[in-house]
Amino acid sequence: MPAHAPDTTAATDVDPLGRERAHLSASRGALRAMREDVEGLDIRDVTANWVNAIVLQAQIDDRIKALADLAHTPLFFGRLNYLHAPGAELAEGAEGEQFYIGRRHVHDAGGDPMVIDWRAPVSQPFYRASKSDPQDVSLRRRFGYTGGELTAYEDEHLSDPADSAATVSKLLQQEIERPRVGPMRDIVATIQPEQDEIVRSGLSGSVCVQGGPGTGKTAVGLHRVAYLLYAHRDRLARTGTLVIGPNRSFLHYIEQVLPALGELEVKQATVDDLVAREGLEVGAVDPAATAVVKGDARMATVLRRAVRSHVSEPTEPLMVVRGSRRWRVPAYELAEIVAELQERDIRYGAARDALPQRIAHTILVRMEQAGEAPDDRVQDAVARNPAVKAAVKQAWPLVEPAKLVLRLLAEPEFLARHAEGVLTDEEQKLLLWPKPFRGVKSAKWSAADLVLIDEARDLVERTHSLGHVVLDEAQDLSPMQYRAVGRRCTTGSATVLGDLAQGTTPWATRSWTEALTHLGKPEAVLEELTAGFRVPREVIAYASRLLPAISPGLAPVSSVRETPGSLVVARTEDLTDAVLAACREALLHEGSVGLIAADARIPELGDALLGAGLPYLSPGEETTAESRLTLVPASLAKGLEYDYVVLDEPAAIVSGEPDERTGLRRLYVCLTRAVSGLTALHSAPLPEALTA
Repeated sequence: MPAHAPDTTAATDVDPLGRERAHLSASRGALRAMREDVEGLDIRDVTANWVNAIVLQAQIDDRIKALADLAHTPLFFGRLNYLHAPGAELAEGAEGEQFYIGRRHVHDAGGDPMVIDWRAPVSQPFYRASKSDPQDVSLRRRFGYTGGELTAYEDEHLSDPADSAATVSKLLQQEIERPRVGPMRDIVATIQPEQDEIVRSGLSGSVCVQGGPGTGKTAVGLHRVAYLLYAHRDRLARTGTLVIGPNRSFLHYIEQVLPALGELEVKQATVDDLVAREGLEVGAVDPAATAVVKGDARMATVLRRAVRSHVSEPTEPLMVVRGSRRWRVPAYELAEIVAELQERDIRYGAARDALPQRIAHTILVRMEQAGEAPDDRVQDAVARNPAVKAAVKQAWPLVEPAKLVLRLLAEPEFLARHAEGVLTDEEQKLLLWPKPFRGVKSAKWSAADLVLIDEARDLVERTHSLGHVVLDEAQDLSPMQYRAVGRRCTTGSATVLGDLAQGTTPWATRSWTEALTHLGKPEAVLEELTAGFRVPREVIAYASRLLPAISPGLAPVSSVRETPGSLVVARTEDLTDAVLAACREALLHEGSVGLIAADARIPELGDALLGAGLPYLSPGEETTAESRLTLVPASLAKGLEYDYVVLDEPAAIVSGEPDERTGLRRLYVCLTRAVSGLTALHSAPLPEALTA
């Protein structure tokens, strides 16, 4: 039965579940046939040369991967029965139709769709229709699966006046609460109306999503990428898309979401990856105060001054010899050319490239005035003349970004000259290396230093811009890091995801308005997600006690999930033994278990787990049915989620940070990683903000 078959089954089905299973089986068969058709293509008949053959074969291989039938991933998860066929206003007498909604499009041998892509316009009412606004949908059916097998369905009669009571979908609730083993999964079957509005917002505008723990902001961002690739595939295929996460563990955790939605080409990176350069190794960690100054947006002004300081006014005339003729350009005229390029405020490197051509043009004007008829080839030859090259080198020398930053961090006089009126004397002292390094390769750079080098590089040469960038956990970025990301989407758009309450760096974002300005997207639309779907109500309410201390004025998350018994907070004398017992108890349940502790406690707890016969994984390692316990340093907990969390010594997590507010924010992150249950154990008194 095609996905768009007329809706004639509602009153006659005696075995609706069997009928749906039959459609699932037929759809899997159709998907298999689509894959076999692609595998059977013979490129020798359509390619003229080996280059075309390689390109076409790569495209075929990608298509084959995209058509993979994932055994434990439902091919479709819903069905819509329309009262009228979409477009019926154009076709007199058209009957209603039904559509199966899934992760990808599947069609039969005749080209009729068996499953409709969730991103298609006809699928939108699956997420947005309601009893108050049925959007011409008579019935919305959700399907329940167990191990890839269709086992249940649930109907909502949206246009039936006799069925006006709004109900909570049990299948939807079960899907949200399904135990988590392995990497993050997509939420395509459970997207909520407010999330869908963000997912389907246009490519031309940037969006910033403020969302507390469990509101689905990361999933929304990833599904937005998948939607944009569907709606604007050709454009984004040319310009590229990028997902930026806080660390490698986080990227590993989310890396399967887009492939599960059929999108294989989206690149992932951290900010450190973006600014990395061959030959520049990160070998130092800045003190917090120093890192704050290096991340301050004022450093962009210092760098700009330092780059532009290399330009000098010509003081000597230029003499160019061509054949028997000599052409002279006086110093004042050269100075005017240099000044004009400076006023244009273009990239340093682009101006340097333009300077010899401008000088050559001046000489060509003199040649024409003398009766000659030079063409473009003559101008290019003059621009390459040794005398012109020497004049350019003297007035507008090459600038190597890494060497420039090296000088700023090693030479007090050079820094003072360009930081005057921008940074205080104390801030300048924080920037200077105690012992200067001799060269770029021998220097022990910090992560913040590479961001400065990236800024300097962009002042010299424009950074390549992508079509769309998703920036997750954005609240932890410094202004200079925002600028580094913004350079990657100057001609494109961005989706910014974060939670101000979870900012755990000394330079954490204070407001999204300020952050978006540094990103270069001040016009971005700010959306706020406050409905929580992951963290139980009891757990998020407990964690929200910290909000007045860490982010005053921020609306707390309102969880839709009430799970009695999901929160246990207990004081114990023998903390390690109590933690081991709690881990054993958590492992009796289905799903993943995370033991989260202050970084300094990780070695001791790791030894204790192994000694107790409890093997564990590290963040970034994939959980399986056999290995479900992960030992998580508090510094790496952000963005991760586990069915059950055992939290070790909250006070130690707070004291492990440079200041109390950062420590309480770190604790807020750790408290909100649980999906089904949280056990917080402590021997020291709890932080005062948590007991208020």
